[in-house]
Amino acid sequence: MAEIVNLASSETPAGLVDVATSDGVVTLTLANPPAHVLSMEMIGALHEALLAAREDRAVRVVVLAATGKIFCAGHDLKEMAAHRRDPDRGRVFLEELFRRCSEMMKAVVRLPMPVIAKVGGVATAAGCQLVASCDLAIASETARFCTPGVNLGGFCSTPMVALSRNLSRKHAMEMLLTGEMIDAATAREFGLVNRVVPEEYLDQVVEKYAAAIASKSPVAIARGKRAFYEQADMRLSEAYDYASAVMVDGFMTRDSEEGLDAFFDKREPEWTGE
Repeated sequence: MAEIVNLASSETPAGLVDVATSDGVVTLTLANPPAHVLSMEMIGALHEALLAAREDRAVRVVVLAATGKIFCAGHDLKEMAAHRRDPDRGRVFLEELFRRCSEMMKAVVRLPMPVIAKVGGVATAAGCQLVASCDLAIASETARFCTPGVNLGGFCSTPMVALSRNLSRKHAMEMLLTGEMIDAATAREFGLVNRVVPEEYLDQVVEKYAAAIASKSPVAIARGKRAFYEQADMRLSEAYDYASAVMVDGFMTRDSEEGLDAFFDKREPEWTGE
């Protein structure tokens, strides 16, 4: 049975993110129904939960989830509209909001352990950005996705960063320019999600992925994830030079030695994380 606790601090109210830990997997569940909007407080709570997972050596995988029919509807439009009454029409608030949200999204990518989005509902705008920022995404057949900023007279510019790094340019531009909702099957075709499964099997499939990853050497996973994102923006020869150095360092770890010994001994490896 997973242990359920609420993450809270003096800066973030209790209950916005539920944290469940089990067998090296921590599940962070957005708990601000019905839309689980990324208000300033929610961004702070989620960012804090991500950083707490980073510092916990027992955590091997992070799963991002939400309850209900909406995974995350993006930023809190009511909160944003309220600041229109500020003397600067909300500019300072919006600058801080998007700065904090960007830092939280970058924290997802920079975590040493993989992050899996478990999407059982609608993910729009910054909610879609959150899915795209995760290393893996598993969606139910009822999930839907869109970047609707263009429908509100704006543009989903920050979601664009994550989308353009996961989808083909034309698929990303299709979502950004039309603002139309796409279904889960289309999201998989576009490269936004890895798998689409019946709703009743979503938990089971995510647990299978998480358990498989959690069974691997944490130091190998951490090095591999970091290297993946580092080399992605490099030129080909630079990427190979960098990746080769990472491979050499990887084979010098104790876990690599244990992995080879276990292979030859035909037994399960015992990872130390070193």
